[in-house]
Amino acid sequence: MFKLKNIISIKDFEREDVEFILNEASKLEDIAQSKEVSDELKGKILGLMFFEPSTRTRMSFETAMKRLGGDGIGFETSGSSSVSKGESIADTAKMFEGYSDALVIRHEYEGVSKFISDIVDVPVINAGDGAGQHPTQTLLDLYTIQKEIGHIDDLKIALIGDLKYGRTVHSLSNALGLFNNVKIYLVSPQELKMPQEILHDLNETNVEYEEVDNIESIIDKVNVLYVTRIQKERFGDIEDYLKIKGAYIINKKMLEGKDLIVMHPLPRIDEIDSDVDDTKYNKYFTQATNAVPVRMAILKTLIKNNPK
Repeated sequence: MFKLKNIISIKDFEREDVEFILNEASKLEDIAQSKEVSDELKGKILGLMFFEPSTRTRMSFETAMKRLGGDGIGFETSGSSSVSKGESIADTAKMFEGYSDALVIRHEYEGVSKFISDIVDVPVINAGDGAGQHPTQTLLDLYTIQKEIGHIDDLKIALIGDLKYGRTVHSLSNALGLFNNVKIYLVSPQELKMPQEILHDLNETNVEYEEVDNIESIIDKVNVLYVTRIQKERFGDIEDYLKIKGAYIINKKMLEGKDLIVMHPLPRIDEIDSDVDDTKYNKYFTQATNAVPVRMAILKTLIKNNPK
């Protein structure tokens, strides 16, 4: 049985919670792929509060809700809500609580989803908060790894690119601490190394990790290359961004003969060459598609466990 009312941080999960969602997602995949509609959440409304721009996360949540027979309401940026008129986030959240059976929140600042979950009585789902956490992305990442590799225990994975600001790799690192005999290779420029608090968490859960600055030294050792973009929007100085833009680029030639898959939370800029798209290594588009059954599982579980 899934025990959480809200999904704010992957650090709130136990392994059993992760496995429950992945199992539920596998049961719902046929509906997601066939584009059928069930009546699991008929008459339910999902509130989508996206203070920060999003494409895949917002659309996959909305699709997931509609596949379950429900519907969604919301806004796509702060500028399209009354926050732009000076309304407080708390007031906006309380208003959405009155209209919705669950809330999905994306915000540029860490902690906003947690703050909202403390003042409303409907389930709250963190869809990304600044450089903090992105727990539902992590669940679909784990689902993809399990389907494509066949296991998460004993995984060897390289996290590549922006490890300092990348909320997807922060959440994924925490989640991998729930599994056995995992090794993580942390591949980044010096300026974008994994934060110390994440390394502390890995040490606490006895996850083996190694920090390196090049892909060539680890590419033959891993099952998964998990690539992230260098996030221009997280830099205060554009010159700092330009210095390390394009630090790591994955192309078809470097992958030939390797036994691995390439993942990316998207959007990509130039960190994976388009010549990888038509190869067996490309799992980043599959990863994006997997968002629908995983988020269907999340919505079904939270809303049915916590009826309004």
